[in-house]
Amino acid sequence: MKNVLTKEDYFFSDILIFYIYVLFTFVARQNEKLIKQEFYGRGKVLITGEYGVLDGALAFAIPTKFGQGLTVKSHRSSDINWISYNADGEKWFQSKISLYDFKPIETTNEEVSEFLYKLLKSAVRLNSEFLSKWNGFKVETKLEFEKEWGLGSSSTLTHMVANWADVHPLMLHFKAFNGSGYDVACAGSETPILYQLDGDNISYEPLDAFRPKFGDSIYFVYMNQKQSSAASVDYYSKKVKGKEKKAFAKALSECTEAIIDASGLDDFNKVLEEHEAIVSKTLDMPSVKEERFSDFWGSMKSLGAWGGDFVMVASDRKPAETREYFQNKGYSTILTINDLLI
Repeated sequence: MKNVLTKEDYFFSDILIFYIYVLFTFVARQNEKLIKQEFYGRGKVLITGEYGVLDGALAFAIPTKFGQGLTVKSHRSSDINWISYNADGEKWFQSKISLYDFKPIETTNEEVSEFLYKLLKSAVRLNSEFLSKWNGFKVETKLEFEKEWGLGSSSTLTHMVANWADVHPLMLHFKAFNGSGYDVACAGSETPILYQLDGDNISYEPLDAFRPKFGDSIYFVYMNQKQSSAASVDYYSKKVKGKEKKAFAKALSECTEAIIDASGLDDFNKVLEEHEAIVSKTLDMPSVKEERFSDFWGSMKSLGAWGGDFVMVASDRKPAETREYFQNKGYSTILTINDLLI
């Protein structure tokens, strides 16, 4: 007896093939996610609130166009092979990390390995399923900015590892490290933010892009050295105590609100100078203008920890003249708002 297939049989056969295709596609995509995952975090610039943000000051921070990427690939081993590349594509760190205790089996930098140990250990404490399968990984990070610029190689990494571990970035930050966490919040933002840490309460809200009418008069100049945030925070904690912290935070919060509302370059300059004077007096340190640029005609403000990284400059003179001034003093990295900020 012959088997005869009807049109109806062909129809149901096509449906079956279609559903098998959909199933295999779904499984393949899930496996691809397991095999390779990619994450990204943005750098940051702290416009106002340095130091005081640790004690309740309202801070104004802006994500940068430059960030850091992280790629995770599964591979057959029982370790994490970690490689980090700088903005030029050169390898600057490499380590083999034990999945048993997250300590380095091999490393090119003990300090970085200690940071990764705290980060991974804390991520597992927040999510016990993370790295629990004893599957090995090849991890690569790639910076888009110069590591010495201080734009957040650590904070972007914290943000990305949190996403990999499926935990909240700020929870991971406070589990593993000290610091206000504004930079970690910035790493996951596509707009400027207002950030405030008040005791155990954290608040941050997105703002519109920072593009003031006088934006062409604002520059960001790299000071040719990276400042240690940890050392700066330690100095501040020892220097400023008790009620002085509250007064300091209140004064900086007022500066933050004023700088956002500044309608012209004169108002903006006034706030910059007031903010610098408050921090200088509180820390008993000279401002960057007093120390290095006393003959500069415009205003300037340190961004983040004083003594290094970037300063923000406001100048009412032509761009060529402003650039020439800093270049003649040996500072060649001069960025505009459009160069640096999203």
